[in-house]
Amino acid sequence: MSSTLIRTTGSLQPQRRIPLYWTFADAFVLAKRHLVQIPRIPEELVFATIQPVMFVLLFRYVFGGAIAVSGTSYVNFLMAGIFAQTVIFGSTSTGVGLANDLQKGLVDRFRSLPMAKSAVLTGRTISDLLRNTFVVIIMWTVGLLVGFRPQGPVFFWFCGAGILILTSFAFSWVSATIGLLVSSVEAAQSAGFIWLFPLTFASSAFVPTSSMPSWLRAFAERQPVTLIVNAVRGLLLDKPDAGTILSALAWCIGILIVFIPVAVWAYGRRTAR
Repeated sequence: MSSTLIRTTGSLQPQRRIPLYWTFADAFVLAKRHLVQIPRIPEELVFATIQPVMFVLLFRYVFGGAIAVSGTSYVNFLMAGIFAQTVIFGSTSTGVGLANDLQKGLVDRFRSLPMAKSAVLTGRTISDLLRNTFVVIIMWTVGLLVGFRPQGPVFFWFCGAGILILTSFAFSWVSATIGLLVSSVEAAQSAGFIWLFPLTFASSAFVPTSSMPSWLRAFAERQPVTLIVNAVRGLLLDKPDAGTILSALAWCIGILIVFIPVAVWAYGRRTAR
């Protein structure tokens, strides 16, 4: 238990740190540190936004005419997949950022401070969560400009946004684990994307799973990205399915239950060297 000293009337007395309060306080301090870097390095946010915008334009105007969906327009079908892909791909910045901090020795400096050990991980995931939320808002605007028209009550839209935020947070912990297990920033960048491509493209994000071969369809319909996309799509198009929403939430919570302890273990292993 660490303590800080406060000056009272003529004497110094130790003041105990309340563990739970300081755990969150330290995490938010580090999250703020990451966020204030965005105006100083705006290129990172710009490029994080350009990629999903390109996907929207390519699928909307290049592939959209060749992809048939039932019950709605292709752009309405597409945007839920774009939102999910944006937060999932954006979560890779967590692992890259941690790998970069480790490589530069910044984490060693944090260890010398009287702060919660978990703050480095939690602060990074919170800041990336807020950044991904901002990018999704931009993508929502881009979608409206190219013909996306959400349906149903606004409450459903916020529920869909909540699922996306939870998805971003869950996948950030997977990325954090990867960033802590690899030995360089370059490896974190490569490893962070390799496993995401089959999950995002072999899903219902861009095409109906009914168009896939039976062996691929069996995988696509049961993997987490498809369930997340279908849950968000149903809410945005006023066709919510309780079973799909619960399955998507279960996947996100399950990922957090598994990967938060693994990331903490990997962080302890790296910083103990």
